[in-house]
Amino acid sequence: MEPEDFLEPEIAITAGVVAAICSPRVRQFLRKGLVYGAAGVLVASDAITSFAKNVGEGAKHASASMMQSTQEGMREARAKASGTEAQAEAEKQEPAQEKEQVAAQGEGQMHESY
Repeated sequence: MEPEDFLEPEIAITAGVVAAICSPRVRQFLRKGLVYGAAGVLVASDAITSFAKNVGEGAKHASASMMQSTQEGMREARAKASGTEAQAEAEKQEPAQEKEQVAAQGEGQMHESY
């Protein structure tokens, strides 16, 4: 091979790769880089997984809380409505009871006068 052949890109890249593979310093650097890179990927994936789980649990908790407050609101509304209905029924029955009492008193007075 002539020195001019090393100026071609394909040959220069190949020679650089072979020299890098054969060099102990470069191999050690590549190994450390791969190990640290793999560790970084694992840590990042754990962080993303943990974040996704927490978001899911938070959404589940929020929906359960919202459902509970909605149910409590409906119970209160029903109780208020039934209380209003019961109060209306009581108000309807009060005049009828008063009329019955007045009628009973009137009858009692009529019996006394004879």
